[in-house]
Amino acid sequence: MARDFSDTPHLEDLHAELERTLINEYLRARGFDPAALRDRHDAEAHLVLVEAATYAAARLTEVESRAKYVHDIHSRG
Repeated sequence: MARDFSDTPHLEDLHAELERTLINEYLRARGFDPAALRDRHDAEAHLVLVEAATYAAARLTEVESRAKYVHDIHSRG
C-alpha cells in the first residue's frame, strides 16, 4: 500500500514560508510594517526590501549548510 503524502507540504513551500518569515523578521527589527512597506513604491522601500531579501537568502543558505553538515555527520555512522 502506497503512503499518501498529499497533506505534507512540499520542500519548496517550506523554504518559501521560511523566506517570508525571515524577510518579515528583518523588516520588523528595523521598525517597518512589512505590509505597509510592500505597498510603498518609493526608492527607500525598494532598497529596504532588497536588503531584507538579501538577509533572508543568507540565512536560508546558513540553514541549508547546517542541515547538510548534520546529514553528513549522521551518514558517516
